[in-house]
Amino acid sequence: MGLIKAILTAPAAPIRFVDWTARQVLDAAEREYYDPAAVRQRLAELSDQLDNGEITEEEFDRMEDELLDRLEEAEEYMNERQ
Repeated sequence: MGLIKAILTAPAAPIRFVDWTARQVLDAAEREYYDPAAVRQRLAELSDQLDNGEITEEEFDRMEDELLDRLEEAEEYMNERQ
C-alpha cells in the first residue's frame, strides 16, 4: 500500500515542497522582523543619525514611532509564540 500511495502522490511532491519552503521563509522573516534586539539596535542607530545631523528631528520622531510600534508588536509576537 505504501508504494501505491507514493506513486499516486508523487505528482503533488513539488507543490508540497514549495509550500514547505514558503512556510520556512515566512517563519525566518517573522523571526527577523520581530527580533526585539534588532529593533533596539535600529533605535540606537537612529539616535546616532540624529546626533550626527544625518536626519531631522521630525524624521527621527516618525521613524522612532514606527520602531517603537514594531517593538511592541515584537514583544506581543514573542509572547504568543511561547
